[in-house]
Amino acid sequence: MREVGLGILSSMFFAVTFISNRSMELSGGSWMWSASLRFLFMLPFLLVIVLARKNGKQVLKELTKNPKQWVLWSFVGFVLFYAPLTYAASYGPGWLVAGTWQFTIVGGILVAPLFFAKGTVRQTIPKKALFISCMILIGVILIQMQKSNELLPSQMVIGILPVIVAAFAYPLGNRKMMELCDGRLDTFQRVLGMTIASLPFWILLSIIALADAGAPSSGQVIQSFIVALCSGVIATTLFFIATNRVRHHQGKLATVEATQSTQVLFVIAGEALLMTAPLPTGVASIGIFFIVGGIILHTVNMKRMSVGKLQSN
Repeated sequence: MREVGLGILSSMFFAVTFISNRSMELSGGSWMWSASLRFLFMLPFLLVIVLARKNGKQVLKELTKNPKQWVLWSFVGFVLFYAPLTYAASYGPGWLVAGTWQFTIVGGILVAPLFFAKGTVRQTIPKKALFISCMILIGVILIQMQKSNELLPSQMVIGILPVIVAAFAYPLGNRKMMELCDGRLDTFQRVLGMTIASLPFWILLSIIALADAGAPSSGQVIQSFIVALCSGVIATTLFFIATNRVRHHQGKLATVEATQSTQVLFVIAGEALLMTAPLPTGVASIGIFFIVGGIILHTVNMKRMSVGKLQSN
């Protein structure tokens, strides 16, 4: 059950991303700087942590052993995840981006057949976990319905489609990297390796941002630093620890990934406190009950799977 707690805690820190990205966009900051600065700031943090634990050589060994795989899945898991999120924040409010992002709880389940359980036997989609995750998704949609009339159709489309790409890319990249590392690296090492492997893309994006929008403002640099620490280092590490612990069980993995739905609740609370946004009422309140109820059902289901496994042994 600790994995569920870690997932919810990571969601709280992930929520900083949606609030800060929207704040930076409203202040006139470029989405390209918001994306690239996060990972450029993450690198020194992770280097210090890994080198202080004297685990740097193993990261270098793994990177040089399968460089193409590292670059490919780091691009999918980090670049195709975060660049679309910051781009979407240019056109939609934090609640829209955070809400649409919850497609990741279904996306993570649907990519299961791309992985193999034993030899050539593909992983199956856990139907019970998928049903519960869809229930959570209904709750998210109900929350979005309350505010959807505030936006133009074009804002809705541009604010949603990139996030759906990110919602599938993040769990796919994470799961592929867990499969590639196969327990040889701890979470800090794996996040550092993925950051290094995706670094060329972030440097290129920052060069384009410099040519297009000029240097970032001091406010955007500070907020990007906060996002890098809270979301990039703390939240990502907590989430990767939780998913790594249950990586061999698709049902439990789906449960941990479903905890990311609580980001919507943290974003709503954060925008209400920091940006004076109104709290959900009416049908959106029902949506909150769906999300909370879904997380509870996932937790109970995970507990039953753990008990069943112990009894079978």
